[in-house]
Amino acid sequence: MKPHFRVEVAHDECKGCRRCVHACPRGVLAMGTKLNVMGFPSAQAVKDACVGCGICFYTCPEPGAITVIREEEDGDAAQK
Repeated sequence: MKPHFRVEVAHDECKGCRRCVHACPRGVLAMGTKLNVMGFPSAQAVKDACVGCGICFYTCPEPGAITVIREEEDGDAAQK
């Protein structure tokens, strides 16, 4: 089974620095327009092309703001 990955961004944890957006080699992330509780626009996944490299996770200065999730074809999910 080939794994499938997706990125989740915790909207209220993101400070809008755009580091993950610039670092993603597949262009999966982009900045949203909705402001979070701190008044910043947050990053969001806009494409289903994540390869699970984790660059967005490691680039993000805010712990817990980005999660890369590995999903098997049968629907099981495991956090990376």
